[in-house]
Amino acid sequence: MTRRSDLSSPRQGRRFGLHYDPEAFGQFSETIARTLGTARFLVWQSGTIILWLAFNWLAPSGAKFDNPTQGWVRLTMVLSLQAAYAAPLILLAQNRQEQRDRTELDLDRKVTERTQADTEFLAREISSVRLALANVVTTEDLTDQLERLTDAVERMALRLDLFEAQTSHTVALDQPRAD
Repeated sequence: MTRRSDLSSPRQGRRFGLHYDPEAFGQFSETIARTLGTARFLVWQSGTIILWLAFNWLAPSGAKFDNPTQGWVRLTMVLSLQAAYAAPLILLAQNRQEQRDRTELDLDRKVTERTQADTEFLAREISSVRLALANVVTTEDLTDQLERLTDAVERMALRLDLFEAQTSHTVALDQPRAD
């Protein structure tokens, strides 16, 4: 027989030839714990005890099954039996819930680690995209360059017009008159 190293659960194995399904028994214990932990159960239990007491107090001596003069022995026994079985079942249900919570916590931790890694990766990617886009020409840069080129072309066109005007005037002066 192997025993878990953390000793948080009893040894698994057959004793006295008895075998039960731990999962089914755990579900049964959770059902009992959910039932015992409700206000409805407390109301029903209180009503039952009140009826028990009233019947055994008011009924004729031959009909009483728990004598009040003897200290309600059977009622005490029934409530003790209920507590004796309820407490371990509730503890079993709590242990199962704790195990589920631990498993969920481990899963949440893994998801958080993965999310953090993904977030860090995306932050690095965004940073690299920003660096890559730092030297990219924007439309504002293109507009400024186009305006400068347009101004330069207009100045050159004016100079060319002036040059042509001077050249045509000089050529006209240099040519002999045909009179």
